[in-house]
Amino acid sequence: MSIRALRPETSTSGRLVTVLFIALCTSFGATIAYGQQLIPFGDVPATTHFPEMEIAPRGQQSLRNLTFSPWRKVCFRAVQEADAKMVCRTTINGKWDTGQIVIRVDLIEREGEPAARLQIFVPPGLFLQPGIKVTVENGVPMYVPYVICLANGCVAGTVADPSFVRELEAGRVLALEAVNPNVLTVIASLPLENFAKVHQGAAAQIFEQNLEGEWEQPVEGRAK
Repeated sequence: MSIRALRPETSTSGRLVTVLFIALCTSFGATIAYGQQLIPFGDVPATTHFPEMEIAPRGQQSLRNLTFSPWRKVCFRAVQEADAKMVCRTTINGKWDTGQIVIRVDLIEREGEPAARLQIFVPPGLFLQPGIKVTVENGVPMYVPYVICLANGCVAGTVADPSFVRELEAGRVLALEAVNPNVLTVIASLPLENFAKVHQGAAAQIFEQNLEGEWEQPVEGRAK
């Protein structure tokens, strides 16, 4: 097989494409160079590494008009494996008066494992670098990093050790703090009054997960 070098076209259309390509590359390079000077959050400089003092919130505001659901526990298990471990989720959500879910907190636990996973769903448009500050009553704050953002919201998650779960069971209020694009701390206070009873009790519903077909089929007689 022979290989031939192809000569570039010298037609007018070919020269026009070349000129446009060079102009585009020049503009793109200038954008990258100028991008370091962009200021997306007021007077906070754009950089990949934010010292905490550079993003110190300028004030606080509460998420108002939220209606919280009761805590609820649901569990899942695979049907293909006889020794499959149950995975349970103790969850709560907060809605605006429009019915839109604004925030959701899940404590996810796998049967037989001591540690759990704390997972928090929040709306898009929050400042990602600080993560979400989680505090039970007046306890020691825990900072939960964001793990992914989608078009309709962001998810923060981390490991929750047994001591934190005990704090949830003994506490009355779970405070979540995030930073919005105006560099203001937004605070949501979630009730914990029935968390211990729900968490320690039986699941309200158990779903069987069939990996080869339909999944999340409620087990008869177990829904509450």
